[in-house]
Order: sequence, then structure tokens, then C-alpha cells
Amino acid sequence: MGQYSCHRVDSPLIIDGDLTKPAWQNALKSPRFVDMVTGGPAFYDTRSAALWDDTNLYIAFWAEEPFVTATQTERDAIVFLDNDLEVFIDGGDCYYELEVNALNTIYEVFFIWKDAYQRGGRFDVPQFDVHQPRAMTFGGDYDRTGDSFWWGRHPRGLRWAFLDYDMPGLQTAVQVDGQINDPTHVDKGWTLEIAIPWQSLTWLAHGRSLPPQPGDEWRMFFGRFQKLTPSGQEIQPHPAWAFNKHGVYDTHMPQCFTRVRFEEKKMFFGQD
Repeated sequence: MGQYSCHRVDSPLIIDGDLTKPAWQNALKSPRFVDMVTGGPAFYDTRSAALWDDTNLYIAFWAEEPFVTATQTERDAIVFLDNDLEVFIDGGDCYYELEVNALNTIYEVFFIWKDAYQRGGRFDVPQFDVHQPRAMTFGGDYDRTGDSFWWGRHPRGLRWAFLDYDMPGLQTAVQVDGQINDPTHVDKGWTLEIAIPWQSLTWLAHGRSLPPQPGDEWRMFFGRFQKLTPSGQEIQPHPAWAFNKHGVYDTHMPQCFTRVRFEEKKMFFGQD
């Protein structure tokens, strides 16, 4: 499991996808992402970073990509059919998934472990009504054989997936260093910048302070899926790269997420 120190920033960040801001230039970058299954080096350089203040959690990605492409334009479309960058935030009995492509199309899902969803319990509220049309059961990624056919491979089994969930106050922005969807132009890649208000993470806090106290730890997944088509043949499943190895082709493994430790500010980043 990877570990990351998330430093406090001294002033709010403007979310525009520009990672040349002093805050991000001085932030601690992750190592180069690795293959999520094997831990071997990813084909393209991908890195992430995070910062925080009393209002927001900030996350950034730098993604090398010689031919930046994206086709999904509708909110909550299946963004991982494109090349995408992903963040998961673990909340103990629940977790949140965010995916973004190079067109800044977002896909969000809120998951609640089925064993934690009890009648009259804290999740038994109208927002998480399991009878709504876009509430599904989910067993994990690419696991539909043998003993795991119904329940998935995770020891906790199934979870409820709420596809209509929208994180209040979420901000995302993308900048492309190149010409998107132009196969005649060799690009450098793209960057993604995210802000999530702490006040919107109540369901995920799991008894922790909002905003965090210095020294608090949260588990988060920082990852990337890349569509590759050598000789015109699309590789399936798409290569998955992440901050740290999971050992299986499954992003939905909170016990494998990176441990993010929130630190008091070490320097004044500011913004030009």
C-alpha cells in the first residue's frame, strides 16, 4: 500500500487545470504510476498530487499522452471507455468514485457496502433509496466467473452503487498540451485539477474531523485507464495504472488504496 503526505496550502486554489501554479509546482508529486496488477512500470508517465485547506481537498494529475483522445461528452457516461483519470475516496462503510476524461466529462458513483446498509441505519435515507432506478448492486471489476460470480472477490461481498450521486460543490478542470482528437499531431499530454469541499464529504468522514486534523489519514485511489489499439486491435481490458499496486485488476479495493496523511502546511505556496 502506498503512502502520501498531503500538505496544507495557504490560500484557495483557482480550479482551471493549470498545474504551473506555484502551489502545484511545490507540492509533493507521487511516484510514476505503476501497473495496477503487477506493479511494473506504466507505459506513459502519470503522477498525482494533493493539497488541502480548511475548505477543500485539492487533487492534481499530470498525464503523458502522445495522442490525447476523448469521446464521452455526457455527464455520467461510461468515461472509462475513454482514457481517464480516477479518484476514489474510502469512507469505511462506503466510498466515492470520480472519473474524468480529457474533455472534462465526469462520471461519479457512490458505493455503500451491502453489509453496512441496514433498515433504519444511517444510510437508510431518501438520498440512498435502493429502489431508485439507478441504484444497482455491484461486485467489483472484471470478476464474473466461478465462486465469485454473484458476490465478487472482495471479502465484504456486494455493495450498492448509486449512479445518480453528484458530489456537492465538486470542481474539475482539464488542460490539454496538444491537439485533442487529432491523430496527426503528437501531444505532450493533459492535466486535471480537482477540488472537493470538505463539507461535502460527511458521508465519507467515518467519524473523522472535517476538515482533517494534522496527522489524520484517509485512504484514496489515484489511477488511470488507458485505451491502446496496437495494429488496430484494442487491448482489453484497458491497461490500468495507479499510485500503487493492487495485485488484481480491480480498482474497488479500499484496503489497497493509498494512505493519504494530512500534514500542517510546510511552506507558503500562494498563487501568482
